[in-house]
Amino acid sequence: MRQWRLIYDHPLPGAANMAIDEALLEAVGAGTSPPTLRFYGWDPACLSLGYGQFSRDADLDRLAAFGWDCVRRPTGGRAILHADELTYSLALTADHPLAAGDVVVSYQRISQALLVGLEWLGAQAHSDLQTEKQTSGPICFEVPSHYEITVNGRKLIGSAQVRRHQGVLQHGSLPLHGDLGRIADALAFADDTGREAARAAVRARAITLFEALGGKVVEWAAAAAAMQQGFSNLFDVELVPGGLTDSEQSRANELYGSRYANPEWVTRR
Repeated sequence: MRQWRLIYDHPLPGAANMAIDEALLEAVGAGTSPPTLRFYGWDPACLSLGYGQFSRDADLDRLAAFGWDCVRRPTGGRAILHADELTYSLALTADHPLAAGDVVVSYQRISQALLVGLEWLGAQAHSDLQTEKQTSGPICFEVPSHYEITVNGRKLIGSAQVRRHQGVLQHGSLPLHGDLGRIADALAFADDTGREAARAAVRARAITLFEALGGKVVEWAAAAAAMQQGFSNLFDVELVPGGLTDSEQSRANELYGSRYANPEWVTRR
């Protein structure tokens, strides 16, 4: 059985989480580390902007007032408010069989493991190809895209992928509970009418695991264990618990200071 490294991280600020994900992408892509599956959380809550998203979509003053962070992801897509969720990241070499084909094909392939994990939890989820965007707004969870995972047509897991450094990084968010409409409090709108309309749209088009299970509470550790089982069973891999190497931690520290915790990186676009 093939072996991957499994990392369970305690909740971290957004800049630290993104720095670690990129450090893992570099190390795995270079062949100095094995394929790595990481589960983590966020503390404090954090708005993440897609790599190419305009920073003007975020309301930095409101974020500060709520005590929430803001970070720019290494992956594309639109804004996500990370709170009360399980986040996964998977780092592979560019020539790994799971990365074969284009982004959408590999995205679909990896997403099947998430579906298996959700099945373990009792959620009746689906992964369907979305051929049209329903909105051009700033919020990721407003609408499914590519092979997003949905329950009754409402988005449950949002993921994104990037390919560079001879590697592939895919990471995504599974909201466990809470009000997904809170993201409207972190974004810039011309007036309160626009904010409330966006809040209502997110609540209608996205769903938490709590809602998907009819009001059943699933703790972070239980959700992570189910997703771990999904990856292990579907891809026939042994997930070996581990942590960052010294070189990975050193690189993550560099990326944290020079990029992800740097306000100029967040507002560079």
